[in-house]
Amino acid sequence: MPPTWYVTFESRPRSVLPKRRSPRETRTFATEGEAKSFVRSKLDEGLIVSAGTINPHLPRRHISSSHVPMWLIEGHEDSADSS
Repeated sequence: MPPTWYVTFESRPRSVLPKRRSPRETRTFATEGEAKSFVRSKLDEGLIVSAGTINPHLPRRHISSSHVPMWLIEGHEDSADSS
């Protein structure tokens, strides 16, 4: 299955010298669930994270860092109501 989601996150500096830009890394995932799991692990490390779908996957989505907490609970609200 080709990757349809990406997650971009801060990478930890590898040296003590300050850099001009905040280094970032991107990983790709086949499913939204895999992407969410990875995002949770990076948030636990205190990193800034954003995510989205890879073109040409439709519908296109981009989840900014400020919307990541709401995105992580999407789908869990229905399962909480049914239990």
